[in-house]
Amino acid sequence: MPKVTIIGGGWAGCAAAVGAVKAGAKVTILERTDMLLGTGLVGGIMRNNGRFTATEEMIAMGGGDLFEICDNTSRHKNINFPGHNHVNLYDIAEIHGAVFSHLHKLGVEIIFEARIEKVTMDDKTILSVQDQKERIFTGDVYIDTTGTAGPINNCNKYGNGCAMCVLRCPSFGGRLSLGALVGVSEMVGIKPDGSIGAMSGSCKLLKESLSIEIQQLLTREGVAIIAIPEELAENHLDIKACQQYALPDFKDNIILLDTGHAKLMAPYFNLERLRKIPGLENARYEDPYTGGIGNSMRFFNMSPRDNYLQVEGINNLFCAGEKAGLLVGHTEAIVTGVLAGNNSVRFALNKPMIQLPTELAIGDAIAYVKEAMNTQDGMSKKYTFSGSAYFDRMRELGLYMTNVLDIHSKVESLGFKNIFNQNITDNA
Repeated sequence: MPKVTIIGGGWAGCAAAVGAVKAGAKVTILERTDMLLGTGLVGGIMRNNGRFTATEEMIAMGGGDLFEICDNTSRHKNINFPGHNHVNLYDIAEIHGAVFSHLHKLGVEIIFEARIEKVTMDDKTILSVQDQKERIFTGDVYIDTTGTAGPINNCNKYGNGCAMCVLRCPSFGGRLSLGALVGVSEMVGIKPDGSIGAMSGSCKLLKESLSIEIQQLLTREGVAIIAIPEELAENHLDIKACQQYALPDFKDNIILLDTGHAKLMAPYFNLERLRKIPGLENARYEDPYTGGIGNSMRFFNMSPRDNYLQVEGINNLFCAGEKAGLLVGHTEAIVTGVLAGNNSVRFALNKPMIQLPTELAIGDAIAYVKEAMNTQDGMSKKYTFSGSAYFDRMRELGLYMTNVLDIHSKVESLGFKNIFNQNITDNA
């Protein structure tokens, strides 16, 4: 039985675990903090726009475990907000327990507070990794899902300082990239103005700190849109990592989504000005705690990889999520994670690995982003199924579909139905 060791327990790491264990591997997740899901702990937005298509493609391929958990923990389903349709909002208080329980049932070993600091190599092959407690972990194959956010020095240098976000670098140590530790020449995202990195695009307000009227509206409709008086407006659209939410509506209005807390669709907003908006007089930030000043910085240390999600230059290393390129979002992390997990097992067994067909949105996105990252213009953009440049491409190519039966039929016609539900060690 191949042994797959995953560094990082965000959405990508959890999805990689699903992909690998269903393929027949023994799987260990080494998570830097004391909780899974990373920024997914304060996320919530699923199925918006082209993410609906990507979700159903992965479900049809048998890798939809985590999407089904998100559906089952959704506080609101099939809602709309500016620029985004047929949206589900999962409950951020329920999601961790649901994912943890599912991974436990699958037999995934999860080790918390394991910040990997050293790697032992044999030429271009990883033999073992070591954490801050000097514990040594081995594997046949490794998957880097450490993400691209932080650590503090990046937030200080390229952002507005440590925003005290859910990644909690001061408590658990900042992110260390496995790729960087083994000598991979990693890439850094740039903004159109040439500056480095991008700021996380949303905050969380304590729902109970808002007016009763706004609370009731959020509970009933899932979304609240509050016009910002012109003298209080702040324009942070250009710095957002999530360019699908960089529309004028998000500058002119406070847009709140009900994910348990109230998700404020802005990278930050001065607290004093925020409290001058009717209904927000007592507003309080829950994530990041200094959301009136700034937010976490992301898109540092992305790995060069092929379309199998194998990292170039290292024999037994794969990557997923933001490590795999300028793909923004939980959906994007999950689909790349499942593929990386499955291919890691195929690699360990010396079996042909999978490239997803470009006739599917998932396959096209993985291939397209790899090519885009070879150009300076491409490195200045962010790509997501839910908006901006890649969603435009989906629509132009006819990849955006919302009929579930049609999506599943297409996957089946391409020969990929339930491919991620197969234990490939059976005939190894």
